[in-house]
Amino acid sequence: MALEEGARSCLMRFRHRLEEDIKPQYLMDHMISDDVMSGDEEGRIMSQPTRKDQAAALLELLLRKDNRAYISFYNALVKELYYDLANMLHDDLPQISPNALKSSSDGCTPYVQTVLSEGGVPQRPVVFVSRLELLNQVREKLYRLKSEPGWVTVFGMAGSGKSVLAAEAVRHQGVIEECFPGGVHWLSIGQLDKPDLLVKIQSLCFRLEQNLDSQSLHRPPNSLDEVKERLRFLMLRRYPRSLLILDDIWDSTVLKAFDIHCRILLTTRNRSLTDSVSGAKYEVEVESGLDENKGMEILALYTKTELTGLPEEARSIVRECKGSPLVVSLIGALLKEKPDRWRYYLRQLQQKQFKRIRKSSSYDYDALDQAMAASIEVLPDEHRELYKDLTVLEKDIKIPAKVLSVLWDLEPEEVEDILEEFVNKSLLFVDGHNKPCLYYLHDLQLDFLVEQNRTQLESLHTKVVRQYQQHYRDGPPISGDEECLYWIRFLTFHMAKANLSQELYSLLFSLDWVSIKAQIMGPAHLINDYVEYGPILDKENSEVRSQFQEFLSLNGHHLEQRPFPDVVQLALSQPLASEVYRQALMQAQDRARTGKLYFDWLNKSSVESLSRLVIHPHQGSIYSACFSHDGAKIATCGASKTLKVFKSTTGEKLTEIQAHDDEVLCCAFSPDDRLLATCSSDRKVKVWNVERAMLLRVFAEEHEEQVNHCQFTNTRRRLLLATCSNDKFMNVKVWNLNRPSSQNTMFGHFEPVNHCCFSPDDTYLSTSSNDGTVKLFQVSSANEWKTINVSGVFAESDEAVLVKCSTWTADGKRIICAARNAVLVFDVETSDMLLEIRTNRLSSVQYCHACPTSNLLAIAFSNYAVELWDLEANKKMADCSGHLSWVQRVQFSPDGSQLLSCSDDQTVRLWETNKVHTTSAVCLKRDSDVLFGDEEITVSAADNCNRLQVRDGRTGSVLFQSEEMSSRIRCTCLCRQPSAVALGQEDGTTQVLEVPSGRLLATLLGHTKTVLHCQFSQNGQTLITSSEDTTIRVWRWQFGEGKVLQGHKEQVRCFSLLSDSAADTRLLSWSFDGTVKVWDTESGEKLQDIEAHRGAILSCHVSPEGCFFATTSADKTAKLWHCESWQCVHTLRGHQDCVRSCRFSWDGRRLATGDDNGEIRLWSVKDGSLLKICSRDGKDGMDSLHGGWVTDLHFSPDNSLLVSTGGYIKWWDVERGEALQTFHPTGSALKRIHVSADFSTFVTIDSSGILYVLQRVV
Repeated sequence: MALEEGARSCLMRFRHRLEEDIKPQYLMDHMISDDVMSGDEEGRIMSQPTRKDQAAALLELLLRKDNRAYISFYNALVKELYYDLANMLHDDLPQISPNALKSSSDGCTPYVQTVLSEGGVPQRPVVFVSRLELLNQVREKLYRLKSEPGWVTVFGMAGSGKSVLAAEAVRHQGVIEECFPGGVHWLSIGQLDKPDLLVKIQSLCFRLEQNLDSQSLHRPPNSLDEVKERLRFLMLRRYPRSLLILDDIWDSTVLKAFDIHCRILLTTRNRSLTDSVSGAKYEVEVESGLDENKGMEILALYTKTELTGLPEEARSIVRECKGSPLVVSLIGALLKEKPDRWRYYLRQLQQKQFKRIRKSSSYDYDALDQAMAASIEVLPDEHRELYKDLTVLEKDIKIPAKVLSVLWDLEPEEVEDILEEFVNKSLLFVDGHNKPCLYYLHDLQLDFLVEQNRTQLESLHTKVVRQYQQHYRDGPPISGDEECLYWIRFLTFHMAKANLSQELYSLLFSLDWVSIKAQIMGPAHLINDYVEYGPILDKENSEVRSQFQEFLSLNGHHLEQRPFPDVVQLALSQPLASEVYRQALMQAQDRARTGKLYFDWLNKSSVESLSRLVIHPHQGSIYSACFSHDGAKIATCGASKTLKVFKSTTGEKLTEIQAHDDEVLCCAFSPDDRLLATCSSDRKVKVWNVERAMLLRVFAEEHEEQVNHCQFTNTRRRLLLATCSNDKFMNVKVWNLNRPSSQNTMFGHFEPVNHCCFSPDDTYLSTSSNDGTVKLFQVSSANEWKTINVSGVFAESDEAVLVKCSTWTADGKRIICAARNAVLVFDVETSDMLLEIRTNRLSSVQYCHACPTSNLLAIAFSNYAVELWDLEANKKMADCSGHLSWVQRVQFSPDGSQLLSCSDDQTVRLWETNKVHTTSAVCLKRDSDVLFGDEEITVSAADNCNRLQVRDGRTGSVLFQSEEMSSRIRCTCLCRQPSAVALGQEDGTTQVLEVPSGRLLATLLGHTKTVLHCQFSQNGQTLITSSEDTTIRVWRWQFGEGKVLQGHKEQVRCFSLLSDSAADTRLLSWSFDGTVKVWDTESGEKLQDIEAHRGAILSCHVSPEGCFFATTSADKTAKLWHCESWQCVHTLRGHQDCVRSCRFSWDGRRLATGDDNGEIRLWSVKDGSLLKICSRDGKDGMDSLHGGWVTDLHFSPDNSLLVSTGGYIKWWDVERGEALQTFHPTGSALKRIHVSADFSTFVTIDSSGILYVLQRVV
């Protein structure tokens, strides 16, 4: 639009006067800011030799420009105080009608532009990115000024974009027409003294009077009171519905000059300024953060680059700018001038060299540090010192006032008042959603403080530690509130920063601190302390540091359980030489004096631990776990429908995402680790941004059945994602993330596909299916290249062969697949089978993975094991035992140094590949017997090679070991005199061997099925056995003679002599047939036949004095019977599951029963009433209350204590029904526990074959 004729002739008329008086350089700054003039045009004008020539060139240019340029020139004259010259141009200002071009998309029509130009509102910055949410908040508050005067305060820290936001809020036709038809008037204030303020308001009054008829012109007001009155008159009488915008107000005394009952929008760093003025008040807080994409947009606009064309430093620069619009714009403007300096400016930001990021915008400060310093300088001296103390805070951490109350040694109320002042001045932020409120610094403020106080950092951190020590000299806080959380989490950080290494040692090498921090924060933060401050701790004692770190890494899953375990008891399982054990033993001995129970694991030196870290990420099975390509992170997913990411060093949780509507079956990192893919039973495939936990893509349409597996390409060259599913035909797909649908579908399988995997160079995709084949597809063409018929290897069987997975060797020449109980290695080129690894026939292979850097292969099994094999030597190198359920997945780290495994037992375990060697520790079976002597403890049990072992319980050393037996050993019992051991086998044979020579004393043939239980009589002359063949046999074993007790209809799992007396020959037997029978062992006669229960009888116990016996059953009841009348005295109801075990107290007054839900009940024998229910205090992390079935129970001789076994061992206070101590074995599913007569020693074997001999600490 050309310049209006009136405006043109006015410029011509006063041209000579203007050329004489104006200084073009100052005026052009404003005109460039208003976007009516370019930098090139400014350059051409400034190249003129004299000021007058420059002025002439500027006027010449104006005559060629449009109306907006004329209005901008007029406003520049007013701002630079050329009032008389502005006066001459005023009458010919172009007019633009309100209705002109109302349809402008952003509401900024020529009419709006004119109103804003006349009011001196700054133009949009050259580079502008909309912040719509904030903008709408400001406009919503402005609409409230429509009907009455008032104040809208836009507040935020330096450089948060307040001024741009205020200007943008009024750049809207609706806001101006409906709320402020009298116009919008902008006044930049800043830090002013009174004379400067007077000049500012005089300039505003002049501008307002200019727009009225010339008769109303007055002499300029000479005092603040006079000018305030003048402004009041103009705003109320002449501009009754106009808006006054005051930009960058610092001082409440300045604001009082504008307390004239009009409509005001102000920008400030101090939100409390309007407390000093009257009228309605509204606030909008400008949180400083631009999100990452907005920041990128600004850089792209400054450098005139497409978003996708920005260099990789761009995103890092935006992150370093911490979301500050000011800093992003400063950098953008610098890059506009010097587009090759991306890396240089990134380095300056990273090194906090704010002084080098010099002025390159219209901002009031030469550099960012001056903007920050200006905010702090207005504080009183004593508060400035307190603000300096905030230098020690960690980024993104919010703290309660009570922490600063300790640091400053002030009353909490006093601290809150000081913090309120900081918040009001935008020097600090407050999170009011929490009660108590939490306070935090913006990253830039923190960076600035650190830069300012770099030389004092150590002393500032020392002050924090000393104040803490002074305040908490009686012990650390344990309340669990925000203050306690801060100290527990960050005390080590402050000690390390203060270089107080001695204090750090004594804290982190203390079991008390470990216990408190683990209970309040969980184990991951603690492990992180040992990793992060390892170099400092290692100077004192690297061995102790690694002992504490190992203790936490291997017990982390226990430390996450609630109720929280006793850390001292856990630590007693550490090696004898460990400092952790030494401290635990001292504490246990100390506490034992007050009656507390602790148990030392006597034979632990014979057991070695192989896993490096145990994480308990999810409730429910874990189906997939994988390393990131840099090895720093682990992602896990499973039945809980969530995806979680952890640090691989400490197990600290980094991210948790509610990923799918059903079980998440697989997760995989992209080659650059920025993305994670997940697939689920809900038939969807999703792709996530790892760092921001943000969903980027959902592929929900194409798979019609559950998606079993997903994997990205291995190289970054071309990113693709492969998925496979249970679909009938379209079951393998390859996705390009930039497309909404799949790029290719691989056809060939007509049964579910369980797994897919790219070759190392991404040329081929291998797929493993329930059709018994592995197929190799060319990735580029999606054509099938070849089929490997895996089911052909299992030709001896008619059953379907399901191929679980495949993995490529590092050279891409061999492919390895898992099916049934075998792992098969094929040559890729010829499809020939090169190697077959057949494993235990009773377990199936769930998964296998080839090490990317060696010949090792990891195999996961359904029998809870993980094995490592050397493919070259075809030899098993290691057993990794520790999981308590099916192992679903194994994966080596990219450098091959670590191996992770995940399982249905809800844990992920990390193993160090070099440490995991073929372990010499032999696993024992859980069916065992124990003899307690004065000093010695003798244990007999079969081992995993089906040999019978007799061991010294105290040392774990083997006293005797038989040859490997041909038939599986199912039970064993020891005889004191003669010194012998009996063993019952699956083929029905019973053998008696001399100990320790191993000489065969007797072979007893008679049972036709598995021998389930055997027991010597007191004098050792008689051996009694019971069998799956429903019979019991009483042997005079030295003569090979025996009687058969026949009558049960189902297997007899156990029996019991009615008393220990040699004269009493009665035997009690019970069976799955629901009956109890009483026999005379001398005659073989059946004395009683009792129909006891409707369901199988699971246990039976005779009271110590022989008056009663108890039975428990799968029918969920227990019964008490009289031994003379053989009648049922009481039926005990209340258990919700099979009642698995029972035991009388030694005084015969109580009966304890345990069920398959982990519940223990205590009953009165006298009247059958329920006395107590144990285990009601909350679940212990597993599905059942006791970590499994309650399989065995024993009372102490004084009847005050009860020990029980299930998933772990628990000791109870009988009177109160409360748990006193818990021992967590490595494995689970304990079958029984052997207890010494004085209740001081306890022996059991867990599901992973480890023997535990526990002795009470005294």
